[in-house]
Amino acid sequence: MSLYMIGDVQGCDEALGRLLDEIAFSPSRDTLYLLGDLVNRGPDSLKVLRRLMALEGAAHCLLGNHDLHLLAAAHGVRQLQRSDTVNDILDAPDRNELLDWLRHRPMALFENGWLMVHAGVLPQWDVADTLARAHELQSALRSSDWTAFLQHMYGNEPAFWSDALQGADRLRVVVNAFTRLRFCTAQGVMEFETKEGADGAPPGFMPWFDVPGRRTAGVPLAFGHWSTLGKVQREGVLPLDTGCVWGGCLTAARLLNTTGQVEQIAVRCPQTRKPGKAL
Repeated sequence: MSLYMIGDVQGCDEALGRLLDEIAFSPSRDTLYLLGDLVNRGPDSLKVLRRLMALEGAAHCLLGNHDLHLLAAAHGVRQLQRSDTVNDILDAPDRNELLDWLRHRPMALFENGWLMVHAGVLPQWDVADTLARAHELQSALRSSDWTAFLQHMYGNEPAFWSDALQGADRLRVVVNAFTRLRFCTAQGVMEFETKEGADGAPPGFMPWFDVPGRRTAGVPLAFGHWSTLGKVQREGVLPLDTGCVWGGCLTAARLLNTTGQVEQIAVRCPQTRKPGKAL
């Protein structure tokens, strides 16, 4: 049995199929953990969702910002942009089944010693905190009035975590950390405008995984979302968004043990989007 973590697919079903062939994936034997942004930007979001749904217990998929954007657009909370490529899902006869499956995906996982998120973890949170905050957000998305949560999901404020936060403000900080975070201050104040690599941090900010005293330090942590990050040499930090939709690679990391060792397998991807501000 092998366990694989896979970075942002973003609707690139053909590349996902080639990657699964490359690792000789067997749903009866192996397990996949996909780190969010399953859909959008690429050409075949509908095929990606149908493929992953069909894998049932063999594929565990996190929610990313593009996945939440799809849910918001489907329920009239957010307008589709010209660069969005999710109309195939919205027009599909099994649309409701697909969207319901999507909103029941987790926001964070801790499996085989690895903490997995789409974008980042605030420095004040340890593993238990991270999973508790994920549970809060998952409960909102899975509730009977979950579309009311979508109405208040967007915004940059509050920009930092406090245990005293409640209601929509509390959940907005959580969703921004899990699906949008790249840079923050040493105190955990988040910054959302900069899309550059790790060396492009604005003054006073740093990559979230470089914050001194980060409470998840020492726990192997995998994430996606940051296609411009490039290679980083940080023990126990594994970025897996290798820019498939932008003409990079789609990457799987096979877990070799629970101490942070992995084997990476990648397939080259045709460029289906030109890089721009909205990554």
